[in-house]
Amino acid sequence: MLYSILSLLALLQLASGLNVAVTGPTGRTGRMVVNKLLSEGHSVTAIMRNTTKAMEVLPASEKLACTTLDLATADGAAMREACAGSDAIIWAATGFSDAGESLDVRGMQTLLPAAFEATDDGAAAPPKVVLLSSAGVTRPAWDEQKKERLVGAADIPIIRLNPGGILGKKCEAEQHLRESGLGYCVVRPTGLKFEGWPQGRPVLSQGDVAVGRTNPLDLASVLVSVLNEPAARGKTFEMFTLAGYPAPRELAPVLEGLVPDAAMPLDEAAVDATYATLQQFLPGEEQDATKLEMGRTYEQVDAGEVAARERGAAPTAREMEMASGVVEATGGGKRQAVRGLFSRLLKK
Repeated sequence: MLYSILSLLALLQLASGLNVAVTGPTGRTGRMVVNKLLSEGHSVTAIMRNTTKAMEVLPASEKLACTTLDLATADGAAMREACAGSDAIIWAATGFSDAGESLDVRGMQTLLPAAFEATDDGAAAPPKVVLLSSAGVTRPAWDEQKKERLVGAADIPIIRLNPGGILGKKCEAEQHLRESGLGYCVVRPTGLKFEGWPQGRPVLSQGDVAVGRTNPLDLASVLVSVLNEPAARGKTFEMFTLAGYPAPRELAPVLEGLVPDAAMPLDEAAVDATYATLQQFLPGEEQDATKLEMGRTYEQVDAGEVAARERGAAPTAREMEMASGVVEATGGGKRQAVRGLFSRLLKK
């Protein structure tokens, strides 16, 4: 009965529209999230460093409010003020501060716990915080036996080098959020493909073995949809786009089948079974992500435009140069450079 009442209240709130704060709203994914929220009748509080840029890239809407805040330097009180009146937040920011501090870690450890109250309002309540993370964040920490067993997920460009420890920082941020007491959902997309990969069906999985392509419009749709899905609360999942298949009318049936973080980790036999299935969904004829050099695509390998990488080969000079660029940018105050490098590196 309580679950039904809370679900009904959530539906009534959705009907009138939520007020959703969005960090990173001027990024390519963040813009799509803002547009999706507005198209569904929600109000948006866009939190950003540069409101001038917001005027250039965000739509004009009476339901959109822009708030200036530097996530790299703001304290909890400032974050709480920026989120005042917000029902929920979608964290789409990423990168590092000028001092080399992960914005994801800072946000989940310090800013959001100060901005939103942790409440034990039951499993029927939707998430209050939706964190945009990344597939692959746990893989650098796998032992060698697991990396060999799941080689198609472990021996790929971004996992091999993990420049600047960026995946570990996202993994750390996720854990801070889980321990915050806030109702949350963590979404881990595979490599975003802004051009040339059509929309399709979002495939959700667990075990961190998903490899492939995610259409950013599909990602934005999932990030917004889980805001009103009680079955998403307290769960972490990976996603990619299966091109050529229609999107489901609702995510609830899929979300209900996912395992809550409180019941993790998954049995390794279940992880192996998921891995074996998902490897069949990789793009390209080769269907082998271990053949990719960092920054290359499946299509380039299929077309013979680039040499396929030998499985287990040492990083190339090109990969090392890209990786060192991330390390330099994260430690040298080049915040815009980091964003560009992230975009290139996360083409898994």
